[in-house]
Amino acid sequence: MANGRDHGGGLDAAIATYGGTRAGWLDLSTGINPVAYPVGAIPRDAWTALPDAAAFETLNKAARRFWAVPEGAAILPAAGASALIARIPTLAKAGKVAILGPTYNEHAASFAGLGWTVAPEGQDAQVVVHPNNPDGRVWQASDITAPLAIIDESFCDVTPEASLITLAERPGTIVLKSFGKFWGLAGARLGFAIGDPALIAKLAEALGPWQVSGPALAIGAAALRDTGWTEETRARLASDSNRLDALMIGRGAQIVGGTSLFRLYEVDDAARWQDRLARGHVWSRVFPYSKTWLRLGLPAPDRWGQLEAAL
Repeated sequence: MANGRDHGGGLDAAIATYGGTRAGWLDLSTGINPVAYPVGAIPRDAWTALPDAAAFETLNKAARRFWAVPEGAAILPAAGASALIARIPTLAKAGKVAILGPTYNEHAASFAGLGWTVAPEGQDAQVVVHPNNPDGRVWQASDITAPLAIIDESFCDVTPEASLITLAERPGTIVLKSFGKFWGLAGARLGFAIGDPALIAKLAEALGPWQVSGPALAIGAAALRDTGWTEETRARLASDSNRLDALMIGRGAQIVGGTSLFRLYEVDDAARWQDRLARGHVWSRVFPYSKTWLRLGLPAPDRWGQLEAAL
């Protein structure tokens, strides 16, 4: 993709090449929970009125409780973590930012686009994706050393015990949370920046008012309070990711890493594997920097047969 941005998805291009309809394809190219949180009825005024301060406060309270946010850290919801990633490089004067790859590439693209030098080591800022996408690497608090530190925990809700949220009250630190991955509601476009109040205030000013839609505020608050669904979902994801590992190992793949939302495998020829899967209308993720890495998300409970047949 342009500007160094390479992502999962792109199902339209797969359909154009291999045929079929969107409904007939099994898209495993992203790490989105295939069993989304049941949204239910949304209050009418969430659609018809501008979001008010009370709606934002309700969401922020639910987020603070769910993630055990330190009292000294501030919370800012936004229209997806990507909206925050695009703004974060403006929080400090451009310098050298440490981003150790391979990792989610929007961070490097955003910093580079705003004049920063991106390198494996950098003294002015630091970004860690925790756990890392695509290999699942987990970072430690001692790894976070830069004066501007961004900890992207978009996939950490499956392993809450690993969270570095306690660092969010450190000066210069921001922890990012994504709502679309674990709750499976990527289309709701909801994400959070949690951290240094001075930096969060700058981000809030840059985003402007009503930065989250009324329906997303209502859905997010309800989902973050639903601890029963959360516990059941973590257990199901763990079981399904083990099932996926067993299936892939049985076909000759080796495990590199990942999380319970996506798995990364070493195969003999990733392009060949992707082609074979695509002929069965299963879309997977390959990487421009590796000829042997193949990443798969989880099938929905009623779609395992399609994956098994494609393999």
